[in-house]
Amino acid sequence: MITSKKLSPERIKEIKNFPIKYDEDSPKLTPDQIARMKPLHSEYWKVEPVKVSLSIKIDADVLKWFKSKGKGYQTRINNALRSIMMQSGTV
Repeated sequence: MITSKKLSPERIKEIKNFPIKYDEDSPKLTPDQIARMKPLHSEYWKVEPVKVSLSIKIDADVLKWFKSKGKGYQTRINNALRSIMMQSGTV
C-alpha cells in the first residue's frame, strides 16, 4: 500500500543501509558510465531548465573573455557553471 506520509528517519536509515548485490546481470556502474547514460527515447524526456533573471557581479576580464567568443556569452557562462556543478558530484 502506498501512502503519502513522509518516511521516518528510521526508515530512511534502513533504506540507505539495505545491501546492494551486484552480479553479471546488474554490475556496479562507474561514475563515467552513469554520466554517459541517457533515456532510450530522449525525445520524450526534453525538459528545459527554468531560467531565472539574475543580477551578478563578475570580474570585467572574465566577462570580456566570454563576450570575446561571440554571441551567446550568457549561455557559455551558464554552461561553465553547470559543468562545475555536475563535477561536484552533489547534484
